[in-house]
Amino acid sequence: MPVSRRGFLRLVGMDAGPLSGAVLSARGLEAHLAEAQAQGQRARPVLPPGVDEIRISSNENPLGPGRAALDAILGKFPEAGRYPFNSTPADADLVAAIAAKYKVKPENVVMGAGSQEILKSAMRAFVSESKSLVTALPTFENCTGYAKRYKLPITEVKVDSQMRLDVEPMIAAAIKDKAGLVFFNNPNNPTATVHGAKTVADMVERIRKGSPDTVILIDEAYHDYVTDPSYETAIPLALSTPNVFVARTFSKAYGMAGMRIGYAIGMADTVKPLAKLKMPYNVSVFGTAAAIASLNDPQHIDDERKRNTEVRAFTVQALQDMGTKPADSQGNFVFVDIGRPAKDFRDACAKSGVMVGRDFPPFEKTHCRISIGTMDEMKKAVEVFRTALKTNTTSTGDGKGRA
Repeated sequence: MPVSRRGFLRLVGMDAGPLSGAVLSARGLEAHLAEAQAQGQRARPVLPPGVDEIRISSNENPLGPGRAALDAILGKFPEAGRYPFNSTPADADLVAAIAAKYKVKPENVVMGAGSQEILKSAMRAFVSESKSLVTALPTFENCTGYAKRYKLPITEVKVDSQMRLDVEPMIAAAIKDKAGLVFFNNPNNPTATVHGAKTVADMVERIRKGSPDTVILIDEAYHDYVTDPSYETAIPLALSTPNVFVARTFSKAYGMAGMRIGYAIGMADTVKPLAKLKMPYNVSVFGTAAAIASLNDPQHIDDERKRNTEVRAFTVQALQDMGTKPADSQGNFVFVDIGRPAKDFRDACAKSGVMVGRDFPPFEKTHCRISIGTMDEMKKAVEVFRTALKTNTTSTGDGKGRA
């Protein structure tokens, strides 16, 4: 029997107003699952009694999916028993919609269960005992973790003094090692910094010239949040250059982290190995419907970019006023030099219900990653930050604390 929006909201005990993003976007687990997974268990933070939680630890869209996506999800409940290829729209329709957006053929697009599946497939396809991974430090750990887990060769290049990917030594390592894969996260997570289009194009050209078999993966998970005018997506570059592809996700600006929809886009021969490795039925009926609806709702992304830019500016200014040093942020998070261990700051914030990012070596003794929540959340959070920084100053007694 079809389920209406109003009927569904009644089922979950909510009124007929906008569906809370917290229901669908699986916010706040990243920091705690990282440690828990290492111990083979799940974990969530334990808050003091009566303390409300502000989850700004996992770079999620605090508002969740747009109205068009929510309507599409609710409309798919009658087909929850169907496989993705046998529903309407089918997973092939999502591939077609992405291909149409970029004016390419479906064979230029490979879907993933979030962009993490794309990254893991890239590691399986292009990195081996004789073909190394070249990546940054710190950066999104998916590829790094895979290489270390399976004892594959890896070169990690520390970010530069501005917390940007250090391009020159990455190029040199790729050419010297005849690397299998270069992972280039732009904007970079956790530092939130970005390189402009000219720098990226030059990097690709030089690696292609010095090591033409090396594959270059440019991860643009935070593309929609960039405001730096020098930046451009690398998708046109990938579509015209062999052995280059871009990874994208619906987890961030689209607010669909809990639905796990990502994709790779590039020349057909470049992404074909990823297609061979992808899981069968790797995107859900609900995620497919929501993603197609989101692609047809550009206003949602425009509104989210505007909201994030405003709240990000407020947060950065507040952090600077406290004497901390945020790196230039082009994402929906900030990497900030707080002058003390992230764990101490994180624990102090958690006592007031504010959850900030996990450790990011080699900067875990000085820096913390703070995701951007709503304006109301960040106004409350910065007051907690101010208190936590003062508390840490008193407790550490190292003379490096900032009020």
